Amino acid sequence: MQPENDNENGNMKKLFIAAALGAACLQANAQTLAMEYKGTSEANPISSNVFCADPTGLEYNGRLYVYGSNDHQQFIANGKKGENNYGEIKSIVVFSTADMVNWTFHGTIDTKKLCSAWTTNPWWHGYGVSWAPSVTWRTNSETGEDEFFLYFCNSSHGVGVLTASSPIGPWKSPNKELMITYDTPGANKQGTNANFDPGVTIDDNGVGWISFGGLGPSTLMPNAARIIKLKPSMTEVDGSAAIIPAPYHFEANELNVIGGKYVYTYCSNWASRSETASEWNTYKAEHGINLSAPNTCTMCYMVSDTPMDPNSWVYKGVYGPHPGNGTNNNHSHLQQFQGRYYHLYHNAAMQEKMKAAGVIDGSTSVYRSLCVNEATVDESTATISQVKTDLTGCEAIANMNPYELQEAETMATSGGIEYEDFTNIKKNGRISNLGNDASQNMQVQMFDGSWFQVRKVDFGSTGAGKFMLRAKGEGTVQIRAGRKGAPASATINISSTEMSDHEVEVDATKFQGVKTLYFVATEANNLFLDAWQFTEGGGSGVETIENGKAVNQQSYDLSGRRLSDAQQHSGIVIEQYTDENGVKHSRKTVNVKQ
Repeated sequence: MQPENDNENGNMKKLFIAAALGAACLQANAQTLAMEYKGTSEANPISSNVFCADPTGLEYNGRLYVYGSNDHQQFIANGKKGENNYGEIKSIVVFSTADMVNWTFHGTIDTKKLCSAWTTNPWWHGYGVSWAPSVTWRTNSETGEDEFFLYFCNSSHGVGVLTASSPIGPWKSPNKELMITYDTPGANKQGTNANFDPGVTIDDNGVGWISFGGLGPSTLMPNAARIIKLKPSMTEVDGSAAIIPAPYHFEANELNVIGGKYVYTYCSNWASRSETASEWNTYKAEHGINLSAPNTCTMCYMVSDTPMDPNSWVYKGVYGPHPGNGTNNNHSHLQQFQGRYYHLYHNAAMQEKMKAAGVIDGSTSVYRSLCVNEATVDESTATISQVKTDLTGCEAIANMNPYELQEAETMATSGGIEYEDFTNIKKNGRISNLGNDASQNMQVQMFDGSWFQVRKVDFGSTGAGKFMLRAKGEGTVQIRAGRKGAPASATINISSTEMSDHEVEVDATKFQGVKTLYFVATEANNLFLDAWQFTEGGGSGVETIENGKAVNQQSYDLSGRRLSDAQQHSGIVIEQYTDENGVKHSRKTVNVKQ
């Protein structure tokens, strides 16, 4: 049918154009996005794309730092298939959070490089791998400086230590060999049990202690668990190790001090409980307890007032179940953060989801992922209630402030992204993805359809007026609220050969209240994101220049908190400034306290 007049013809054209535009928008929003292996409403595992295990942690300046064995390094070395035999794990992974749902990836600590000068005579004093870290920190009473100590096991035969002045380094080796070896007094001897899986704590008197040991005979009382005092330096042992008589002990030693008592946690072994039933009844009677024998591969704990006295340790039962999800071992750490206790552990949930999706080979096993659930602890009795382990994980304990500079590598989950260390690129002229050199300065590589999510972003009632994305490369990034497939609330186009700040005006009505945000790359060509920040509606962000001179340089830490004296901050400092041409910039530097 032909239109009867020009007006009708014009209306038909408008309708056609509107339909075409609508179809184009639908097509853009219907773009195939990268798959997810962590649910968009789940808090576990903490990383949606990095395999890591054997967690430990510390609280520092309002953030929880978590460290783990770098299973991803083995995954890469194996060509992303096959069995994880742990032999290529020569670095330690570091994450941190302020809210328990959005985690910042800080890269890896390259233990192989840091320990390259260690002796190999005898061989069990030298370096080979780095598994199962344990970490602590203190303020040195003499210097007033904060000190960080990271311990790890070198396969099964010893424990090494690294030190730093910030939780993310730079780290160094204070010794020329392992701190604990077969030759350490009281330690397990070569050819018998292992000296691995360290667990460190500093007690209420400022004294350091470390537990270690495992792989003893599969019996009720393997006698492979050890504890030893540390010298004031925290880098040498003091005296001889003592036995912790842990029933059904296997591995995964960790220590805490709760209510003035020493709390030792460990993973139980695979001994037949039916064969040792009568022994267990005898054990209960001798120790005056009425507890069932622990199931295999569960997390158990003991309590003592005098840790070097084996007879002082009291078995308190099981607090952590087998993690399931295809995991063949168990390792956990009990960590206090912001007045609450958390159970850090690992499972193989991400690996199993990747297998089910057919994106990794069916022979792949077992690459683990770090998880965390809240724990209940009675500090007056040093009693730990049995924890729940699931993919739901923890609830957010704080909202994210979008008006502070946020790292792009801070996210709750993601799909299709990769991490890159731009320090190594600058120095070496090449990309250094996870599994290579130690990384302190990270950025996120985006591809067509890749995305990441941040949760509990609180814009307040006024809402945001501007958005800044620090990025380089070519591409388009959409910010979507609520769900991955939502219409774009803001769009920013990137075209830059250097990392620089790109800013757009945004509709404040779309950025009000508490939101879940998705950063989606609809197009990407060598696209890298470093940081982002909103400006509150009516705010001016970084001040403009006056008389052609740069003004108002501000410095922030990684969590976005403004630093009043950046020179006194040890670690990564983010500087925001305006150059003499009125262009706003942000850059990262690393301060090291001397």
